[in-house]
Amino acid sequence: MNKQFKRYLQLSLGILDLIMLNVSFLVSKLSFGANIDDPKFFNAYVSFWAFVNLTWLLLTFISGNYAEKTILHFESFTKRTLQVYILWVIAVLFYLFFSREILVSRVFILSIIIAFGVGLFLNRFLYVGIRQYFKKKEYLVNRVIILGFNETSMKLASYFEEEGINMELLGFVEDEENVKELTPYPILSDIKNVLKVAKDMDVQEIYSTITPEQNEYIYTLMAQAESEFIRFKVVPNLSFFFSKPVIIDYIRDLPILSPRSEPLDDVGNRFKKRLLDVTVSFLVCVFVLSWLIPLLGLLIKLESRGPIFFSQKRTGKNGQEFNCLKFRSMKPNKDSDSRQATKNDMRVTRIGKFIRKTSLDEFPQFINVLKGEMSLVGPRPHMVKHTSDYSKIVDQYMVRHFLKPGITGWAQINGFRGEITDPKQIKMRVANDLWYLENWNVWLDLRIMFLTVYHVFAGDKNAY
Repeated sequence: MNKQFKRYLQLSLGILDLIMLNVSFLVSKLSFGANIDDPKFFNAYVSFWAFVNLTWLLLTFISGNYAEKTILHFESFTKRTLQVYILWVIAVLFYLFFSREILVSRVFILSIIIAFGVGLFLNRFLYVGIRQYFKKKEYLVNRVIILGFNETSMKLASYFEEEGINMELLGFVEDEENVKELTPYPILSDIKNVLKVAKDMDVQEIYSTITPEQNEYIYTLMAQAESEFIRFKVVPNLSFFFSKPVIIDYIRDLPILSPRSEPLDDVGNRFKKRLLDVTVSFLVCVFVLSWLIPLLGLLIKLESRGPIFFSQKRTGKNGQEFNCLKFRSMKPNKDSDSRQATKNDMRVTRIGKFIRKTSLDEFPQFINVLKGEMSLVGPRPHMVKHTSDYSKIVDQYMVRHFLKPGITGWAQINGFRGEITDPKQIKMRVANDLWYLENWNVWLDLRIMFLTVYHVFAGDKNAY
């Protein structure tokens, strides 16, 4: 699909939703905001108006609600919008609670929430209409054919089906002897007659899954196609050179291949993740740690001598060591930097058993997050000694340190936490960490955080 067209579609959908939000505000004002023009109430309503707009923009930006991959599929776009809407409603309720705002009518607020929800629902149907409009307008549709019938061409055809708002795949072109199975699209001709077929069917683009190295005639076709005003594009099958999928990027005209996708290699994504980290950790430090530290500190001190916090060197991003903070749950001992906690560990105090079972011992790590040493979500940091040990067991163990370590992670919510007694456990943990590295998005972080809270209340057999 044309990239500029995608950007216009993203911008249009974003503006439509923002308009709907403000229409909801205006309708609610006319219906229930009788006092809104009173100077006494005016500032409260303006502040609320600014909050609902800025919060919606921030949540859609963080969640990627209008990202290309999302808007191309009605189901995923609608689902993501519903998720963002729920977060927006929660944010509005938090605003009212913490700001102690009493001047804004509760009926007015409820009216906005309901009206905006209905408006978003209507916008999604409008989106379906926009899609159908562009699909039916022939002058906006690129007619394409695929040269070659193979695994690459089949995959390319499926991608066209997924993204084809303004693209129509007409079929494949391949020599008859190379077609060994049924095709989802017709075989239009053999390779030598591809240009004749392309002109007859008014084709704008030819995608060749046969490279010039495989068939020198492709060079001739490339030149002839452009002279007929048909764009010719080559889709190389890199499995000829690599045994596993690779990610392709470009520095000017030079293709750069890397073994894995890293969404957090993008500055914009790192900014989103850091914004979430700072916001949540700041709220936890102010509203939770401010009273939890004195309370647990007193209980820890009453049971055993020693510091309130346990600080341990652990391996962070890019192998850099940092001091990971926890509430002290053990009696001071010389093995703390080399020996994991085990079931029925005699070093654990009575209050320590409680805070470890409830994961309260991890709360000081929100300070690490605020300092930038950790993230809310990421691979769990290990002792420096264990980093050295595990890197000898698992080939790609050190790759997990491309990310900041997290208070919780994908491995932990999938049951891989606590004591490691078998090499398979650390291998599975690393596999989960690498999956998170390659598939990160803000919504995944929010999902992991929610499931972590759920597991804390539900109980975890590996928490001891």
